[in-house]
Formats: sequence, structure tokens, C-alpha cells
Amino acid sequence: MKLILKRSVDHLGEAGQVVQVKAGYGRNYLIPQGLAYAASDANMARLEEEQARSAERSRRDFLEARRRASQLEGLSLVFVERAGEDGKLFGSVTRTDVADRINAGELDFELDKRAVALEEPIKVLGVTSVSLHLHAEVEVEVEVRVEREDG
Repeated sequence: MKLILKRSVDHLGEAGQVVQVKAGYGRNYLIPQGLAYAASDANMARLEEEQARSAERSRRDFLEARRRASQLEGLSLVFVERAGEDGKLFGSVTRTDVADRINAGELDFELDKRAVALEEPIKVLGVTSVSLHLHAEVEVEVEVRVEREDG
């Protein structure tokens, strides 16, 4: 029995893949659980159409991420924070702070804070390079400079 998987199934295949299974397994488990549907001619045509739409959407997302990366390339952010004599900040600069500062600029898009790859908040004075993940294949580095507040 030929089926098209709606979702990935362990030891069988990935979503959208056409698989050959025993009739009982397909009829009694995969189809009732909503994991697969019959691989009829109409369903195969629908699958091809969905895959073409998905590929086009993926290509558009990649191009949009590249356009956004070109706007962010070479960007340098300056944060003026209170710090102790040893250079440690009284607060910290977080991924939200970085995203908010970028969004306050003159960009034609909104950067999500989850795109900022900052594992731990910045807690010392100095310059840090921060990665921005705009797409699975598009990443751009921005410079974050933390300076001491005068006064």
C-alpha cells in the first residue's frame, strides 16, 4: 500500500514522503492516527503542488533574509551603562536590549529578539561581536560596544 506521510514517522520516513507499507499497518494505524493518507493520483498532484509552494516560500524567505542582512552589515551599537571600577556593569546588556536598539534605528523591518544569538547577557565594558540569525542560512555579525557612563 502506497501512502503519503502527513507527519514524520520514526523508522518510516519524513513528512511529505511517499512510502510503501503493508496494508494492515497503513489501514489500521497510519491513516486512523492522521499520520498518512492514500497516495492516489489526486493526492500525488496535491503533494507536488504543496512542495512547489513550499520551495518558493523558502526561496522568498532566504532572499528576504539576505536583504535584511545587507542592511545590518557593519552595524555598530553603543550602550552607555553604569559600571564599577573593575569594569563590571551594574546591570547588563541583554538580547532584548540589542534587538530594541536595532529596531529603534531606521530599518524597514522588525528584528525579533530570538534572532539575537547572545547566550549570556553582556556584563562587562568592552566590545563584543553578536551574531544575528536571520534565516537558517543567513547570519550577520554586529558589533556591540559597552562604554562607561560619565558621572
